[in-house]
Amino acid sequence: MPKRLLLVSLPILVLILVLPTRRVDGRDARVPVHQAAEIETLVNEAADLIESEGRAAFAAFRRKGIRWRYGDVYLFVGDLQGIVLFNAAQPNREGRDLLEEHDAAGKPFHKEFVSVVRESGSGWVDYMFPRPRRSTPEVKWSYVCATTVEGVPALVGAGVYVE
Repeated sequence: MPKRLLLVSLPILVLILVLPTRRVDGRDARVPVHQAAEIETLVNEAADLIESEGRAAFAAFRRKGIRWRYGDVYLFVGDLQGIVLFNAAQPNREGRDLLEEHDAAGKPFHKEFVSVVRESGSGWVDYMFPRPRRSTPEVKWSYVCATTVEGVPALVGAGVYVE
């Protein structure tokens, strides 16, 4: 490969490998494109399954070590009023109205989930949230997508914690 082409290709490669980001709670956080694409595919396929199977899909989403739940990645589902219908990592949140919940930086992230879904059908939201089995909030980017749960408008999402 000619040296000039390599020098021009390197910045383009860097842009392709890292999603554009913004500062979150004073920290610069980046989600690699391969992780973003993986999360988007997972959530979009989960939305399709929820629409075809309803709440019955939640049982599969809850099991660890399968495509729906691995490492720190897990699915969550809520209606557009802010009620958590399903959370694989924290089932104690299910049934609760969390629309007014704020993250550690004061961001009403559930409201933002709903807003993104209502305005665009899907999209990414950044916020501070603890990893499963931890208490210290960390930067997290979640992808949310519109779906319906047994006829009720809802959203499904999953996220990735970034350093």
